[in-house]
Amino acid sequence: MTKLMTGVAMVAISIMGAASAVAQDTSGEFTIDPMTEVRLRYENVDQPTSEADALTLRLRAGATVSNGTFTLLAEGEGTIGLTQDYNAFPFPIDDEQRRTGYSVVADPEGIELNRLQLSWAKDGNEVTIGRQRINLDDQRWVGSVGWRQSEQTFDAVRGQFGVGKVKADLTYSNSQRTIFGSEAGPRTAYDGDFLFGGVSSDLGKVQAKAFTYLLDYDEDFFLANSSQTYGLLVNGSVPLGGKSTLKLKASYARQSDYGDSPLDYAADYWAFEAGTGFSIVNMTLGYEQLGSDNGTAVRTPMATLHKFNGWADMFLNTPADGLQDRYAGVGFDLGKVAKTMNAQIVYHQFDSDVGSIDFGYEWDASIGVKAGDIGLLAKFARYRADAFAVDTDKIWLQAEYKF
Repeated sequence: MTKLMTGVAMVAISIMGAASAVAQDTSGEFTIDPMTEVRLRYENVDQPTSEADALTLRLRAGATVSNGTFTLLAEGEGTIGLTQDYNAFPFPIDDEQRRTGYSVVADPEGIELNRLQLSWAKDGNEVTIGRQRINLDDQRWVGSVGWRQSEQTFDAVRGQFGVGKVKADLTYSNSQRTIFGSEAGPRTAYDGDFLFGGVSSDLGKVQAKAFTYLLDYDEDFFLANSSQTYGLLVNGSVPLGGKSTLKLKASYARQSDYGDSPLDYAADYWAFEAGTGFSIVNMTLGYEQLGSDNGTAVRTPMATLHKFNGWADMFLNTPADGLQDRYAGVGFDLGKVAKTMNAQIVYHQFDSDVGSIDFGYEWDASIGVKAGDIGLLAKFARYRADAFAVDTDKIWLQAEYKF
């Protein structure tokens, strides 16, 4: 424990010391902004044949050095397990943190360089090179997996440019740094050639984006995730009178095998969502389909998966027969109780895309409050299995401090 936290602290001290030297050498032309985040979380998993109780603490520390046009960012990250009653690795690995007698909580102990990037920004255009956090759109295809203690980052070059109402976003990456961290052996990072491209336009009350994701993995055990995806995302809003607005989202994509993938398939992705708010209550109704073809379903190996298909994380890998997720939720803005307090309840019904298989249902609920730099969160997920997986309950209690 001491070694891990000391390591992160040393990274932070080194970064801030280097930043101070740079600032002094340039006669005060640079600004230095330190960053520190502390997150303490308890996660309980209850399944028929196993359980888990994980109490983990994450520390991130670093700094940015900027002169207004160029910005250097460096950040270290460390996670420790204050309890050992959980399985940190959901895959075979010769490591003491793989405890198969417990349910999985994918928050391994470890220490690593989380981000190290250099950015140039001017007139709404930006180029970033280095190890960086990338969250694209709703993170359905590429995201940082911010829910887990160790986030996903990319060694990449990313450019964002705009002309009028048209914007382009292009990224090339050769390494996907996973949430499993520095102790995960070959799953610490997946190498390959990855291209993310998007062109969007603001059409007033409608925003549209065409996107492509070309993933060509190097590792033999991960080649099946090599794919090419082309699609369209549309967001819009319709005034309902007063302060109420109907928000609409629709997306379609076509995915097929790519590179050295051993698979042969071409499957469709569909998503529709409508949401509106009245006073302190907002409602959401949605449908998502990850299609299947030739025994292979749409794959999303770079997504922030916890945001989709239920918080119990039963569908991190799409079933071979595909997945249909019908969901409805209600949220509450409790600003009259506490300035930044909110709560929500969501119901999911899961079915296969092929074969009309009932995969079960799930209830999710959460309540969160923020007071200054401190955030508190409580979450609950209850998945009830039918022809897939096992009944699973999860509870989270979390406190986070950013300064």
